[in-house]
Amino acid sequence: MWRVWRLYDPLRAMVVQGIFLFGLAAMIHLILLSTNKFNWLDGAKPAATAQNAPMPKASS
Repeated sequence: MWRVWRLYDPLRAMVVQGIFLFGLAAMIHLILLSTNKFNWLDGAKPAATAQNAPMPKASS
């Protein structure tokens, strides 16, 4: 493993990895914010709250 680090600078590799992971996290959050179901800034849409409606009473 030490031969690999002779090819790459460890500090530069960690900085590039951090930038990549931050970009990936930002992309995932923006994708989720663009959906109706997972947009936590605008609140729940009326169509999404219908899923949590109580079950109708059974007729006997």
